[in-house]
Amino acid sequence: MFGRHEIDPTAAHERADAMTLLDVRDHHEWQEGHVSGATHLPLASLPARFGEIDQSRPVAVICRSGNRSAAATRFLRRHGLDVVNVSGGMVAWERNGLPIATETGCPGRIA
Repeated sequence: MFGRHEIDPTAAHERADAMTLLDVRDHHEWQEGHVSGATHLPLASLPARFGEIDQSRPVAVICRSGNRSAAATRFLRRHGLDVVNVSGGMVAWERNGLPIATETGCPGRIA
């Protein structure tokens, strides 16, 4: 599905039903706000747990600004996954006015 290594937040939001969105931020960042329906798997846990990722669909990886997700994207590509980085991360997601969920169900803001 993905021919490039990055996808912009709006395109990721529009294609969310056709892919697995993987959030690699730390737990406290996830609690502050995340994409509804995303899978949370912190970057530090990725090497030991990447087998838990739904590989039946393309994967888009997101973090706060795009750096950790870029590292995760490289790692997952080396392991054969169809994966892209969400450019600009949650900061860009929020800047584009896309929906953000929290553990409490209230709209969140990314610091």
